Amino acid sequence: MALAAIPAAVMLLAISQGAGAQALVHQSLEDRLNTLMRVVDEQQRQINSLERQVTDLQMAQRGRGLPGAGAAPADNGAAADSTAAQQPGADGLPVPLPPLAQINPNANAPGSSTGTATGVPVTPPVPEGASAKAAGTGGGTGGAPSSGEAPGAIGQTQKAAEPARTQAEEAVVQREHAPLFDHKLTLDWGINDTYYDRRQLQLSGFLALDAIFLGNINLGETKSHQVMSDLDVRYGLTDRISIDADVPYMYRTSNFIVGGAGGSASTMSDASASSHALGDVNFGLYYQLLKETGNLPDVVASLRVKAPTGTSPFGIKVVQVDANNTNLVAPTKLPTGTGFWNITGGVSVLKTYDPVVLFGSFSYTYNVSRSFADISSVVGQTQPATVKLGDVIQFGGGVALAFSDKDSASVAYTMALEPATETKAPDGAWSKVPGSETTASAVTFGLNHVVNKHLTINGSVSIGLTPDTPNFVVGVRFPYTF
Repeated sequence: MALAAIPAAVMLLAISQGAGAQALVHQSLEDRLNTLMRVVDEQQRQINSLERQVTDLQMAQRGRGLPGAGAAPADNGAAADSTAAQQPGADGLPVPLPPLAQINPNANAPGSSTGTATGVPVTPPVPEGASAKAAGTGGGTGGAPSSGEAPGAIGQTQKAAEPARTQAEEAVVQREHAPLFDHKLTLDWGINDTYYDRRQLQLSGFLALDAIFLGNINLGETKSHQVMSDLDVRYGLTDRISIDADVPYMYRTSNFIVGGAGGSASTMSDASASSHALGDVNFGLYYQLLKETGNLPDVVASLRVKAPTGTSPFGIKVVQVDANNTNLVAPTKLPTGTGFWNITGGVSVLKTYDPVVLFGSFSYTYNVSRSFADISSVVGQTQPATVKLGDVIQFGGGVALAFSDKDSASVAYTMALEPATETKAPDGAWSKVPGSETTASAVTFGLNHVVNKHLTINGSVSIGLTPDTPNFVVGVRFPYTF
């Protein structure tokens, strides 16, 4: 009721100010000042009364006051003040009803003053008890609930508890952590180039007297590029469950350089091999265990299955390419897959501290053993066997910084540990393949740019830190969400 009376109070103020100005024309200066002071005092009392009413109403709506206890007296006071405002004062002048006062935090600062409608600067007296009420009003008006909001709804839903992320931070979540569960469909197309450069000392001869090597010493080098383009299709089943399918297509080329042409170790010769085919198709299932809140991180569990749809590396024959160099051999084709089914279970954790995003992951890959009709690389030789790749343990973490609403940069470290591969001949025992144990470690630098609400561009450069890791991997991805 008090808020509804404000427009009427404004009209009464304008009318009363005009009437008051006509009455003041026929009075002396001293009488005029006394009249104006009385008018100002009455207006200040009405302002304090309205402020108390508004504060009580706001406190009741937010559940911090006593609904029904403090509201009724306030309403009665409002009716009394409105009635008094419409009656003439003791001096015959109508007492105006002012508009709702706005609390000024600097009202008590030195030099501050309040101006009246007649232009006479005064410092109106504050009624007893009004100071404490006004102080409470200042906090109440600033935190009033918006129109239509249910009392007590603030902070009680999980959505309200989740931290707000910028577009750049959402892009980091999608690339480093897991699919965005609030998007039904995402098409993520990417292309990357992986480069290897390996040098190997090759010895052909024997040791005499356990100290002198007799034979040829050659330095072999292999340079390889692997260009892969893949399309990852992700679909959100619910706000916590998402599935995806990734279909890669690979092009590989390798250059083999070996010395020993014409019987001279210093004379080099080379050969090249290339192939292109479908890679290993893989499928994934994501489940969001925890949604990020102010205190808890975002936790997502994943399960991926990879099928051996690419070209297997087993059974590819190695042939002599140069008739003048018996050291130079090259494969007839290059593989585009591992040749094995594998299952990967993992968990990733992410926490946003705007503008910083921290993320980490851990996964375990189980490689299913498989029997091959031929694993020999020698022309004219067939060797059936069962092969079991080592199970891979991978972990890593990183940090991303959103330096604008649409751009962010990240740095991450990953390490993968794979034990030795084992083979078993038919009716034989398992035996380890020498030199097949690997430790891959890399540092990845990323840069994300959000084009619009649908399209994001993710660029990355990965640098290998161990001999079992590619020298570098350069890639770019274009996830498009619907």
